Amino acid sequence: LHSRDTGRLIRILEELRELGNTIVVVEHDADVMRAADHIVDLGPGAGERGGEIVFEGPFEKLVASGNGSLTARYLRGELRVSMPCARRAIQPKRVLRISGARAHNLKNIEVEIPLGMMVAITGVSGSGKSTLVHDVLYRSLARQSEPEADAEGEISAGSPAPCRKVEGAERVASAVMIDQSPIGRTPRSNPVTYIKGFDAIRSLFASTREAEKRGYTAGHFSFNIPGGRCEVCQGDGTVTVEMQFLADVELVCEECKGTRYKSGVLEIRYNGLNIHEVLKLTVREAMDFFRAAPRLVHKLKVLDDVGLGYLRLGQSATTLSGGEAQRVKLAAHLAMANCEGTLFIFDEPTTGLHFDDISKLLAAFQRLIENGGSLIVIEHNLDVI
Repeated sequence: LHSRDTGRLIRILEELRELGNTIVVVEHDADVMRAADHIVDLGPGAGERGGEIVFEGPFEKLVASGNGSLTARYLRGELRVSMPCARRAIQPKRVLRISGARAHNLKNIEVEIPLGMMVAITGVSGSGKSTLVHDVLYRSLARQSEPEADAEGEISAGSPAPCRKVEGAERVASAVMIDQSPIGRTPRSNPVTYIKGFDAIRSLFASTREAEKRGYTAGHFSFNIPGGRCEVCQGDGTVTVEMQFLADVELVCEECKGTRYKSGVLEIRYNGLNIHEVLKLTVREAMDFFRAAPRLVHKLKVLDDVGLGYLRLGQSATTLSGGEAQRVKLAAHLAMANCEGTLFIFDEPTTGLHFDDISKLLAAFQRLIENGGSLIVIEHNLDVI
């Protein structure tokens, strides 16, 4: 929500309270916290480092005495989202110019978006931000690489919204939309496969003396292809039982007991752990465990840098929140050595994020730009703006 709309929402919540209701709000917004009569702060960290009540009481007491609370430190101003020391100068030859954008409520506008920097698109809810970025710019850039006109030259339903032209599009090699949609829809999708780190782990297991003796290759340590995976559950670790009149039920696979692999594969150990036990490590634990494999540690560190060090390597993608999924996608691009010519588009990436996560997110944005990328961020958060 825009700051104006947050104020309106708070007034509605207060009216509901005055009518005799109890309102429970899960929120990071400082204005909502200030308006609350009572605050319960969970922490102290995320994942296994969380799960405790750090503070419980009124807002004033949280700010005054919430010493163990990361939230309180940001509210007091002890910690803050760092602002850039200097702003990047616009390079006249590296600019996208959108002319005559008139989709939905856009009034035939002209917009310049400088490349090689972070550009915030802001404004009240419903002002046309998403129309400009999604329907005009993104679709126009996508259409240049994949024309969508039919045989008669008519534009199809997936074509860009009306605008006269987009100048400078040749300066963008690819446009990437990084949203909060899931990174995978099956239990086999997980953070370490998404950032291309699982290949290195499987190679390390395949290089052990016992694996070579048995003729196991890296493929045997994959749960996505036949070979070493459990074929009863096909590497899911669970079996879905279809119920005739009720919702389907997921049960732990009786063959592999949820480990996803055949017993022979689980007998192979790297530094004392088998592949199933490695996938149960958190990102931070794995960085220490694989310290002898610097390339793999580099990929894992990127996940830690965007604030996801608490995730387990093999954690199912279906359990990730929208904000976590978006940061996994961001980490995958950060792991690339070069982002030259890539335009990254983020649509309200701070949704559901704590102050501390926003700080890490902005540091990751700066790294994308340093790697040669350009950023467009649709955002209401004042720190990001």
